[in-house]
Amino acid sequence: MNLSDLTIQSAHELLKAKKVSVRELLDASLARIKQVDEKVHAFLLVTETEAVKQADRAQERFDNNENVNPLLGIPMAHKDVFCTEGIETTAASNILKGYIPPYSSTVVKKLEKAGSVMVGKVNLDAFAHGASTENSDFGASKNPYDTTRVPGGSSGGSAVAVASGETLFATGTDTGGSIRLPAAFTNTVGLKPTYGRVSRYGVIAMASSTDCPSPIAKNVTDCALVLQAMAGHDPQDATSSQRPVPDYTKFLGKSVKGMKIGVPKEFFVSGLDSKVENLTREALKKFEELGASVDEVSLPSLDYALAAYYIIQPSEVSSNLARFDGIRYGYSVERDDKYKAKSLYDVYAKSRSAGFGAEAKRRIMLGTYTLSAGYYDAYYKKAQAVRELIKKDFEEVFGKYDFVMGPVSPTLPFKLGQKSDDPMAMYLADVYTTAMSLAGVPAISVPCGFVGNLPVGLQITASHFEEGKLIQAAHAYEQATEYYKKRPGI
Repeated sequence: MNLSDLTIQSAHELLKAKKVSVRELLDASLARIKQVDEKVHAFLLVTETEAVKQADRAQERFDNNENVNPLLGIPMAHKDVFCTEGIETTAASNILKGYIPPYSSTVVKKLEKAGSVMVGKVNLDAFAHGASTENSDFGASKNPYDTTRVPGGSSGGSAVAVASGETLFATGTDTGGSIRLPAAFTNTVGLKPTYGRVSRYGVIAMASSTDCPSPIAKNVTDCALVLQAMAGHDPQDATSSQRPVPDYTKFLGKSVKGMKIGVPKEFFVSGLDSKVENLTREALKKFEELGASVDEVSLPSLDYALAAYYIIQPSEVSSNLARFDGIRYGYSVERDDKYKAKSLYDVYAKSRSAGFGAEAKRRIMLGTYTLSAGYYDAYYKKAQAVRELIKKDFEEVFGKYDFVMGPVSPTLPFKLGQKSDDPMAMYLADVYTTAMSLAGVPAISVPCGFVGNLPVGLQITASHFEEGKLIQAAHAYEQATEYYKKRPGI
């Protein structure tokens, strides 16, 4: 039995039946990391010592039949923007190298309470700025289906760890597509919940009005189990919703017969790879075979979503990254002998210049410009007005339809380095995902086939707090196609 091929559900059944121990499951995960991570670079930090302690505690709970749940004893990893008390958290940026948080994020605490076993922290585009994981200050992650290609971003390390069998699930964040794109590129399942469904407390902020902590797993069932543990109100996050969290597992196995699907005509335009379009249309036909109806709809404001997002998001990035100034925490030239800071301004300027990567600097400058006097009304205010139009477009469609469906990415996973010198080309990777983020609605990426050996994902979107319906539709499709069962040969 290859333990690294297990799902959360199958591993839980083995643990309950005492056919495998928590330590055996952990050892298999650690062995897999040693075997393949040099090839794919998912991990920034492996926390073996702490993982062994967590595994032993989880085994005690199994032995005593104490709070046994599907995540108890399951090896997992956190995207390195989730603060972990006493364990380095870098956001994959040099400016936070060596930072040890004095507290853990709410998501980390919830998953620890469930008894999952953290084996380490995984790679990302620095501060989650990117769609390929190439913006990491500690080296790019690689797609396990073709290591010459990107795994998507910014949660690329999370997707690679799961797809490669290094962990059974991982946390990520989705700000403009950062969980859905890596899932689509690695044949995994990534679910961006409704904004406010999962607490952002203790997650290093990128764009505060769209950041969504999210699960990524091997299949829809596992994604539902992880979301169940992550979701819920948190008094430490003012944007956290107080709406009750339903039992997401109750949506598994339900039919989509009679459900209505809207397919925006704005999705199928020039720039969409014909092979991706063909697989997307095949997926829509499968839903018709399963009893759902499919109609063309229009979301006219989608044409402006990417432009609006790349005004709003850098503005929030500029504000959020202002705290990294070389004074309170993070890298400081004051502690580096090769720099000689002559004034407080010198400390700020030189610390930020040395600590931030090119993409972080680009977004800081764009955001600062947008928010500056004379440009706020011309750019930021108009972008927020477009955001309201996008919300209204979704509300109108969801008044008549259960889902909006289409591609996750306009292209197949692209080559490493292909777009790294062209920021505009990289930003266009988010063209199908940013509208959902601006509207705050939930969306999921589910495998819908392959072009050669390269995975393609289908994006399913529902109205606010309809994660259960997303799980229902994605699971019905997944079980009818079983693309998720194909694993990389790495």
